[in-house]
Amino acid sequence: MHNSRKLWTLLGVVFLLSFAALGWIGREIYLAAPPIPSVVKSSDGAVLYTGEEIQRGQQLWLSTGGQQLGTVWGHGSYVAPDWSADWLHREAVALRDLLARDIFGADFQWLSTSGQGACDRQSPGAFRSALW
Repeated sequence: MHNSRKLWTLLGVVFLLSFAALGWIGREIYLAAPPIPSVVKSSDGAVLYTGEEIQRGQQLWLSTGGQQLGTVWGHGSYVAPDWSADWLHREAVALRDLLARDIFGADFQWLSTSGQGACDRQSPGAFRSALW
């Protein structure tokens, strides 16, 4: 009976230390989180996006389950494709089409080479006007 009491005490100490370590690590992760800027501006002072838009984008990513797979865990190439690169590519293509429609009234793929070049040379602020 006495031996069993020592084991229960040891188990309790292990639990206590484990949860203390988890709490400390969680606090460190929270403190090391990157800051979200209130506004991001281009070199000419035009507002590219706000902190609220960044947080909405994060909520969208979380709502699609993006935090479950990909490179978030650090071993994404074993589990799933790199969603970050794929998502950025899709966003760039969609924004380029929006801008082409806004300026020329046609999708990017149907523009002449000079029209495509004109779209590619636009500043990021021009994409903002094409969206809103």
